[in-house]
Amino acid sequence: MTAMTQEEYEMTCFQMITAAGTAKSDYIEALRAAKAGDYAKAEELLASGLESYNGGHEAHSAMVQQEAAGNPITPTLLMTHVEDQMMSAEVIRTMVLELIDVYKKLENKEN
Repeated sequence: MTAMTQEEYEMTCFQMITAAGTAKSDYIEALRAAKAGDYAKAEELLASGLESYNGGHEAHSAMVQQEAAGNPITPTLLMTHVEDQMMSAEVIRTMVLELIDVYKKLENKEN
């Protein structure tokens, strides 16, 4: 595996940031759908968010593999931002899944 050019590195970083942002938006919309009682829509949005996130994760994995192959990635502020966005998307997904469960339990108690 050859080392990335600076342009490839930046494009990959922006791809990961976009994937994380799209995932976070889908997760929040899923929570709003669940709050409105539309659990089918919530599931669709969760799946869409996970698909977006996985796209960013694949790009991230490719960078890790490049480094493992002996072509180190120099840490930058941009990469720090990428890592922050990816981690926050994971946390938001986890919290949204928990909150959707709470909405379902509350709805079942009301019925």
